[in-house]
Amino acid sequence: MRSIVLLFLIAAAGFGQPAEKTVIVRPTEIDDVLVNPGIGFMTFQRFNGDALNEGLKWTEGYPIVYQEFKGTLENKNHPMTSIAYFRVYWKFLEPEQGKYRFDLLDTALKTAHNRKQTLMLRVAPYGTRNDNDVPDWYRTMMGPEPGLKIAKWRTNPEDPRYAQHFGKLIREIGKRYDGHPDMESVDLAIVGAWGEGAGAADLTEATRRALVDSYLESFSKTPLVMLLTDEKTNKYGISKKPVGWRVDCLGDMGGFSNPNWSHMQDYYPQAIINFGMKDAWKKAPVSLEVCWVMQHWKNKGWDVDYIIDQSLKWHISSFNGKSSAVPDEWWPQVNRWLKKMGYRFVLRKFTYPAAVRSQGKIAFTTWWENKGVAPIYKEFPLALRLKGTQRTEVLLTDADIRTWLPGDNLYDNAVFVPAGMPDGEYELAIGILDPQTRVPAVKLAIAGVDAGGWYPLGKIQISGN
Repeated sequence: MRSIVLLFLIAAAGFGQPAEKTVIVRPTEIDDVLVNPGIGFMTFQRFNGDALNEGLKWTEGYPIVYQEFKGTLENKNHPMTSIAYFRVYWKFLEPEQGKYRFDLLDTALKTAHNRKQTLMLRVAPYGTRNDNDVPDWYRTMMGPEPGLKIAKWRTNPEDPRYAQHFGKLIREIGKRYDGHPDMESVDLAIVGAWGEGAGAADLTEATRRALVDSYLESFSKTPLVMLLTDEKTNKYGISKKPVGWRVDCLGDMGGFSNPNWSHMQDYYPQAIINFGMKDAWKKAPVSLEVCWVMQHWKNKGWDVDYIIDQSLKWHISSFNGKSSAVPDEWWPQVNRWLKKMGYRFVLRKFTYPAAVRSQGKIAFTTWWENKGVAPIYKEFPLALRLKGTQRTEVLLTDADIRTWLPGDNLYDNAVFVPAGMPDGEYELAIGILDPQTRVPAVKLAIAGVDAGGWYPLGKIQISGN
């Protein structure tokens, strides 16, 4: 549903000129959960349609064990997603020095694409077990390393060979995949078990810069997301270019050894401000990961509404629930979360002329409201479509919708009617398109979408051929 009003405007040249009709469209807002690029829940080491992890367990860091596709993209007991997250240890990507298993990334990217997802990536230097140490060739080079300064270090990052070899892998990945249309973002992980950044604050400035620069200098198109680790590392990264941030323990309300300390109350609120990341969300995404799994939150009796509201305050765009089931009783809260997470575009008003001449301009005005908590971070063209009985044309605008922060946004412009458009009545529609395929990719929170993802606005008459 939408309301359409025709206004008669007197031309500025004087009352003797013929009146022009302006159409005013006020679309009807909808309350649906929308699955849109780069936002919402994600799958972890899995893809849309795969079986979830069972119970309270999950896997990470190892090559993906691909499940047979069952023919449906639906995720039982889990929201639909537009993102697949792959976390992989260094040793699997570079089993021999200088020989890279890019096939692991290629297959993940292809599978994500086929499941209507983009791929989020983290290369973790190591884990905590013998089978997820640094690569065998690097361990042979370094030898045993007992008594390291930080408990979650498996190798000394201050040895120049670490930045040289781990940094070279990151640069090779950037050389091959930066700007890949199916690569959603890359975690800027430099040190510590699982790449979570333990001990980053203790690095020398030279080592810190060498590791961080391996990402900053290799990814100019694909968004980077830093682990929220320490003031020196985070402030250095964001001083060089827009980077987002992430944490891996959202929801912890006191589940570790100290009952009077939690990530949600005693670390994240302070670190976001102290590490200089409070406004990072305006230019790059915030991606948060569940601590344990959501069922663990419920078993502990933690307040899911408080956790959700804090994440929204921090401008969350995406959430990794580790491909574990959403507790049945929490679906209302999760759906509320999904309607605010990331961006949510409502077209409030659109005006355009009821008639134009061939090769003339369609001047239009728009008022949008972003009812989410973040902008969109990649370029998606805003376009108009003219659809007639004999010809259809898609007209791209120059709108940069990445600037549409939460709240009201205006965009007024004009597009030319292509030469040779046959006289007649056309349907005018609007859409936000995939930059590669030029078909609608972003769902709007308004009624009336057609089968192709366009939102019809009304009729326009073209004449003068």
